[in-house]
Amino acid sequence: MAGLHLEDFQVGSVFRHGLTKTVTESDNMLFSVMTLNPQPLHIDFDFAAKSEWGKPIVNSLFTLGLMIGISVHDTTLGTTIANLGMTETVFPAPVFHGDTIRVETEVLSVRESRSRPDRGIVEFEHRAYNQQGTLVARCIRQAMIAKKTES
Repeated sequence: MAGLHLEDFQVGSVFRHGLTKTVTESDNMLFSVMTLNPQPLHIDFDFAAKSEWGKPIVNSLFTLGLMIGISVHDTTLGTTIANLGMTETVFPAPVFHGDTIRVETEVLSVRESRSRPDRGIVEFEHRAYNQQGTLVARCIRQAMIAKKTES
């Protein structure tokens, strides 16, 4: 697996993920339908045209999932045991259809588990930006990560 183990993470490390995603109308509509979210600001062009945005905005939970998803290959692919929580999740600017999202992840803390010797907890700060460099999402995430197995 490409994911890093607990011992590989260093506080202060920043990963600038190479994978980006241009968000489409289909992405937004499919996510909203799959999560049973009928918010017209996301799915009704006429309603959204009368909003302060003048057009539909992308579902913020899609943005959150995309931001974390983009980070996985470079950080935790196959080494995550569980997500423990997400705090300080903010969306300071909207995402629109056609925006291209890039992500960076900073390691805030690393510690061994107090009760399970084969794992530990890493705290990440994920930040997502649109093509203009505007911060569109930020989240602090705590994840349980496997330690390297002894051979």
